[in-house]
Amino acid sequence: MTDNVSSRVDTPTNISLSPSIAISQSLEYKTLSVFLVLLVCGVGIVGNIMVVLVVLTTRHMRTPTNCYLVSLAIADLTVLVAAGLPNISDSLTGTWVFGHAGCLGITYLQYLGINVSSCSITAFTVERYIAICHPMKAQAVCTVSRAKRIIAGVWIFTCVYCILWFFLVDIQVSLDGHVQCGYKVKREHYLPIYLIDFAIFYVVPLLLAIVLYGLIARILYLGPLPNQPEINATTLRQSCREVTETGKRGRSRRLKSALSSRKQVTKMLAVLVILFALLWMPYRTLVLINSFVSTPYLDSWFLLFCRTCIYANSAINPVIYNAMSQKFRSAFRGLYHCKQQEGKQRTLSAIPAGISTTRDPPNNISGPNEETKRAIVNIASDLSTKHNGNGHQATKVINGDKADNFIRSAAYCLDVSSIDMSLLSDVKGSPSNDNQVHVPDA
Repeated sequence: MTDNVSSRVDTPTNISLSPSIAISQSLEYKTLSVFLVLLVCGVGIVGNIMVVLVVLTTRHMRTPTNCYLVSLAIADLTVLVAAGLPNISDSLTGTWVFGHAGCLGITYLQYLGINVSSCSITAFTVERYIAICHPMKAQAVCTVSRAKRIIAGVWIFTCVYCILWFFLVDIQVSLDGHVQCGYKVKREHYLPIYLIDFAIFYVVPLLLAIVLYGLIARILYLGPLPNQPEINATTLRQSCREVTETGKRGRSRRLKSALSSRKQVTKMLAVLVILFALLWMPYRTLVLINSFVSTPYLDSWFLLFCRTCIYANSAINPVIYNAMSQKFRSAFRGLYHCKQQEGKQRTLSAIPAGISTTRDPPNNISGPNEETKRAIVNIASDLSTKHNGNGHQATKVINGDKADNFIRSAAYCLDVSSIDMSLLSDVKGSPSNDNQVHVPDA
């Protein structure tokens, strides 16, 4: 596929960017072009497949933000397969070998992947803004189930929108018999369509990202975090206000950890947006300029640079995840150590990586044995005695009809107070993941 916007001849326009035939047939150009495409696309395909696998197979990785990253990974895979791999055959043979159906289908998939990538970036940018700047609203908005519905809507909208390309491209045969896949309509017809596409899927997402990440940075770096819903959202947590100074220090450390985690995830997502802007800028700028000048700029080596930047944008995201997210690094390593994966998942799931709330407080702890129950009650009684100077009230609660509720409350307060939880190792159970709000983690 090509991007050759000429004022005299309406030739192909798409992300492969066809250079001049003379240079493209040289051995030096072919070798470098094929090598770069194979290297970048190979790394990108493997990396994005790993992203999809670790999120789908690892329970603690199924957060709203990671759902959008899976959508982004699938879109990047579509770009790499539909644009990168056909470009290899183009470089080797010097002509389009996939026929009319291939021209329509590959062009459609290219623009589908590009547009879904842009929409996914916009979606997780908005999700980050709501989670950090409006944490109370995030309880209802930033959930896995809602993220899945938004992603489905994005893909459906983009699939319908990209049908337009079926009517714009076709096989083009030059006078010397060179076959290309490109526009079959005149320049004045497809130029408005391209400009609209450029504005919707590049300019608007970047402007929105600049504004929202500016507001996020103001909250994270220039002022205190808004009131956190998990501190005062439930009566269960209100009951834990009478904890010891040790518990207060534990909560303080946890809040600091949450803030650090939020900053880490936000930095990572901001880097993705910046790379998206920078790596797409050469191609977008070139096509925009060539759309209005009488003689288009089509230097073969610069076109190769633009094409490589596009493929690199789709390939570099998994590298960023691995470099900037400890959770992704651990999950990636787990793919290579299948025997240890289950144990690692349980360990990571038990470690609170940040502030995480649920719509409903967990009201069930299943399966504690009698020894664990007695340990919980004894520790809770000691806490109550030390604080009130009287163990009678704790004993009364234990002997009452609401002993089970007390055990649950005691277990929860012990966790909040950062008291040694080794006694609770037999206690199992966690809330449903689909209704869980993962605010800071990616």
